[in-house]
Amino acid sequence: MTPKSSAGRWLLPLALLLLPVLATGQSLPTPTALQQGEARLVTELLSQYHFRDRAVDDGLSRDVYQAYFDTLDPQRYYFLESDIERFTGYRDRLDDMVSDGSLDPAWEVFSLYYQRVRERVDYALTLLDGEHIRSGEGSLNVDRSDAAWASDQSELEALWRKRVRHDALTLRLNDTPWEDVRKTLRERYERMARSISQYQPEDIFQTFMNAWSSRYDPHTNYLSPRRSENFDINMSLSLEGIGALLKGEGAYTEIVELIPGGPASASGQLSPGDRIIGVGQGDDEIKDVVGWRLSDVVDLIRGPRESVVRLRILPAGSAGNAAPEVVKLTRNRIELEEQAADSRVLEVDTEQGLSRVGVIDIPAFYMDFQAAEAGEKDYRSTSRDVRRLIEALEEDGVDALVLDLRGNAGGSLSEATRVAGLFIERGPVVQVERSTGEREVLEDEDGGEQAYRGPLAVLVDRFSASASEIVAGALQDYNRAVVVGDRTFGKGTVQTLVNLERFGLDSEKPSGRLKMTVAKFYRVTGHSTQLRGVEPDIALPMVHPEEAGERATDNPLPWDEIQPVDYSAQTGPDVMGVLRQRHEARLREQPALRALVTEVERIEADRARDMVSLDESVRRERAENNRKARLAVLNRQLEALGRDPVDSLDALSDEERPDILLRESVHIAADLASLSEGSPAGTTAAAR
Repeated sequence: MTPKSSAGRWLLPLALLLLPVLATGQSLPTPTALQQGEARLVTELLSQYHFRDRAVDDGLSRDVYQAYFDTLDPQRYYFLESDIERFTGYRDRLDDMVSDGSLDPAWEVFSLYYQRVRERVDYALTLLDGEHIRSGEGSLNVDRSDAAWASDQSELEALWRKRVRHDALTLRLNDTPWEDVRKTLRERYERMARSISQYQPEDIFQTFMNAWSSRYDPHTNYLSPRRSENFDINMSLSLEGIGALLKGEGAYTEIVELIPGGPASASGQLSPGDRIIGVGQGDDEIKDVVGWRLSDVVDLIRGPRESVVRLRILPAGSAGNAAPEVVKLTRNRIELEEQAADSRVLEVDTEQGLSRVGVIDIPAFYMDFQAAEAGEKDYRSTSRDVRRLIEALEEDGVDALVLDLRGNAGGSLSEATRVAGLFIERGPVVQVERSTGEREVLEDEDGGEQAYRGPLAVLVDRFSASASEIVAGALQDYNRAVVVGDRTFGKGTVQTLVNLERFGLDSEKPSGRLKMTVAKFYRVTGHSTQLRGVEPDIALPMVHPEEAGERATDNPLPWDEIQPVDYSAQTGPDVMGVLRQRHEARLREQPALRALVTEVERIEADRARDMVSLDESVRRERAENNRKARLAVLNRQLEALGRDPVDSLDALSDEERPDILLRESVHIAADLASLSEGSPAGTTAAAR
């Protein structure tokens, strides 16, 4: 990719900015000439090549103005309403200034942000010296992302009195002594101020440019040189750590995605949306990391292979009503083998007798590109592994198959196309439309071969994304499978990584990179997978974080549709109504499923509470009630399966816990098999 204007434009002399001064008298490092050039370049690249055709104008300027404040202070704990108004002169000028390489607004706003953080930390520390944290009433809104900015200093101080009390109670729920609570919070707040004072131009620039790029879509980001290095580590899966992608969310470090085959995913104790508030090495004391910079938290979590790290987490969606939990993980290198598809056979009783259903778990769509390019005949790939598993399961005499795509965040597009092709005879699988207007149709290329023709179900959840949605959507559109579970993530966009140094920026220092959305996926029907995801044919009662999926992101690209392509959906008797009736009967009659429905309803009711009590006895009671409710649900499920009850939630590993959702998916696949008996093979999978 090359810009439409001359690359020589980026070599023009750049004016030096005035040097902002922090409230403490410390000078804030000025932006570098390289960053000024990168600002102009990123602005032009986005306006010309991003899938969303958005001009660099006053409308964009106003959106970026607000987004920068929201990025710095997402929970409205630092800025005053007057601070937002103070810089209104920049509101309609950012487009012109940044296009010219001027970063004055970014540095000036950040300078004030530093001052406000220092003021709030000083005030919080005075509260720790008194008895305020040991007693308190009222409640705190734990999600202030849509709250109004404080109108004056007294309102902000009242808010911080509640925040400090809330922070103290969160630690107290683990029976931490009050003196240790004071010590931990003192170190936390002092670290917040110290961390912000250590910001370099690279950090400020990245924060501002991401506020800019986010106005195009949530998957478009500027990557600083250091962040680019971390990105490469994650993409190559060579990181020796826990196998999780993290992001900074206010003062917290939040889990975004669990990498299949990694320790975090294998533990079964972590989920996207969990917030990491402490990290400990082995049996050493756990360090509080609230307020740490994301890069420092990542460095602390990384470590040698086979070493132990302990994470203290706040569970996703707990709304402050659950005690922090400690998860112990053994660091490991994430290898291709650990992401490989696997299979097993489950047996369920049906009206027609015992049914044997094969389950193929696909954690990711992978391919050993190096081995393939080297000409090796036996290189590993998802489609090759799934074909082999299908052959083994059919030899074992299974009655139906379930593809388990839960938590599968995607991977190789070509492999997703090939996997879908294993279950259809021939035809298109997915359409790709680029920002240039060009359209490409990816087709099943196995020459009409169909690896499996029998009854098929596809199990998905809120974290099935991208390539997973392509497979589930194609098999649904071809009437080849019944899709069960939850609506999928809804990521129907394609990103490319642009090295900015390619454009002749005159600097001896490395440039950053721009991850930019340049295309969208569309199903063969012409419907996009973007935003809406794939809607299941049969919805299962699933527990997931309240804010999950593309619908929970800020400023996502919209759903739309294009022209469909010619394809031949399979035909057969309409069995969907009967499948739903049998599923609904099990929901009413089977104790394990009824217990799961009860748990989902309890969690949704708990999440509806945005306010958390600042009364310690109330918080303890709610945390204990949550723990008892979760344990009761687990034991009801164990009892329904003829297993002994347990005394605590930690008594069973993830592998030992019953997977009720998978069992119900197997029941649905078995029902599909029974309804398909006597019909031509491959014609009755999911006629609608």
